[in-house]
Amino acid sequence: MSRRGNCLDNSPIENWFSILKTENSELSNCKNILEVKNIVDNYIIHYNEKRKILNLKMPPLQYEMKEFFN
Repeated sequence: MSRRGNCLDNSPIENWFSILKTENSELSNCKNILEVKNIVDNYIIHYNEKRKILNLKMPPLQYEMKEFFN
């Protein structure tokens, strides 16, 4: 963390929330907090375990496991 109030500290999480909101249009139709929690939980699993990164050509979790065990 840098000095207090630096907007660069929040940029990674702000970017992630932006992607979450744009890729999940059903978030605006939720009726309670449990629906939101389920959508966000499923998206986190997708984001880490299934979504392929173009440069790596594999999901982030698979890449980390490959690097860890090599």
